[in-house]
Amino acid sequence: MAVTRKNKELEPDFTTDEEVEYLSKTEIKAQALEAQKLGVSLIDLGQAELAKVPMDSELLDAIMLARRIRQKKEGYRRHLQFIGKLMRTRDLAPIEQALLNIKSTHKKKNSEFHKVELLRDEMITQGNEKIEAVLAQHPSLDRQKLRQLVRQANKQKSENKPPKASRDLFKYLNQVING
Repeated sequence: MAVTRKNKELEPDFTTDEEVEYLSKTEIKAQALEAQKLGVSLIDLGQAELAKVPMDSELLDAIMLARRIRQKKEGYRRHLQFIGKLMRTRDLAPIEQALLNIKSTHKKKNSEFHKVELLRDEMITQGNEKIEAVLAQHPSLDRQKLRQLVRQANKQKSENKPPKASRDLFKYLNQVING
């Protein structure tokens, strides 16, 4: 409190620019649950993907321990709560961004996989017309090999044999197109 000499009265001195946000107990619990869910998604990542996520050693150790105690239900539940507690004390933005990048990479790979799969099916059903269209888009493909694999795939399909040529065509297209 600041005392002014002119008026000789007490005036409160509140010069803070920041307003304090008060959270209800429900909001705090919801945030804790979200942090715990983020921790669970970290536990479910593979080792290579987990290495891409920025985190300190304490959180990494807790996640690795959770992977080992999954079978023990009550211990696992308590450990998830502990991971949630650790997550609440950290900046979650970099972790969320890393998870988003990992998911988008996975979606991109799935999309490429499905495009090649569709391309293979169209080549088998439409024949030379589709082969020529694909060769125009991807000149590094071998015309003779494509035609041979398409012929074999159609022959195997008509004879109700396993689709070995179809799988080989997919592998070849995926290798050349997606590198």
